[in-house]
Amino acid sequence: MTAATDVITNVDGTPARGSDARGPVRRLPWRSSASSVIIYGPIIAVLVVLFLIPLGQSIYYSFTDFNGYSTTAKFVGLKNYASVFADPSLRAALFFTIVYTFATVIIVTIVAIPLAVILDQKFRGRNFVRSMLFFPAIPSVAILGLVWSFILSPLASGMLNAILHALFGLAPVPWLSDPLLARGSVIFVAVWAQAGWHAVLYLAYLQSIPRDYYEAAMIDGASTRQQFFYITLPLLMPAMLISQVLLTTAGLKVYDLPFTLTKGGPGYVTFTITQGILQNGLTLGQVGQASALSVLFMVFVIAVLVTQMVLSRRAEGRVL
Repeated sequence: MTAATDVITNVDGTPARGSDARGPVRRLPWRSSASSVIIYGPIIAVLVVLFLIPLGQSIYYSFTDFNGYSTTAKFVGLKNYASVFADPSLRAALFFTIVYTFATVIIVTIVAIPLAVILDQKFRGRNFVRSMLFFPAIPSVAILGLVWSFILSPLASGMLNAILHALFGLAPVPWLSDPLLARGSVIFVAVWAQAGWHAVLYLAYLQSIPRDYYEAAMIDGASTRQQFFYITLPLLMPAMLISQVLLTTAGLKVYDLPFTLTKGGPGYVTFTITQGILQNGLTLGQVGQASALSVLFMVFVIAVLVTQMVLSRRAEGRVL
């Protein structure tokens, strides 16, 4: 008997449900289509309403002089895009955003991986230390910025300056008023807030590495340093890719920490792209210029992320 004429039967010999003498009953195509609409319909609707429509509006407004209030918008061509590159505050914002992103990605990675290796060891109070290192990732970054603005206040009443004066008699240090120190302070707070969370991410991957690798390496006489560079680090490449993508996206769209810590100052040394978009679009009413900046920024972010993922995949393929 061929498969086309096989009949699915119960124990008593009667045809099973969904089966007859002509073979198994197939589901009607419209049922599958209806299920797909029910499952994917809300997702597509959210994507269209919250992403595609605003994206289309931003692209349209970037070629107009729309100010956010008038009902009409005049077409101005590439004028808004030219004004973005001519604005010194926006150039400063782009420079600091790039510096902030690269600095946080590099420093957090350098700090988090050895920290994860330490947290993977057995010692008294290990769980407490893990929770304390993860704690800075729990509060809002805006709240952390406000707290650190009090700690790093350039006035003599600032907490850090008061401690340094009491211990060493030092004069107040302009942590947030000197351009170089302000940039360093913002990056330091960002690293402090993110290193613990990413260390826990690396720790999760680190605990999935079979211990047999290390035992075999010890039998072969490999030192702790050799085990780290030839076993631990290569097998952490997938975690490194995830961590660096998250750090890159967070760094490129950063707004809350520099704004609450320094308000973008002194001058524009800690001014960010997202702050420039909000300031031009909401405060100054230059929605056209803000839209042009957001479109350029989106293209830049996509290019950076694609390049980073391609390079990371190639490095991962060479190591593993």
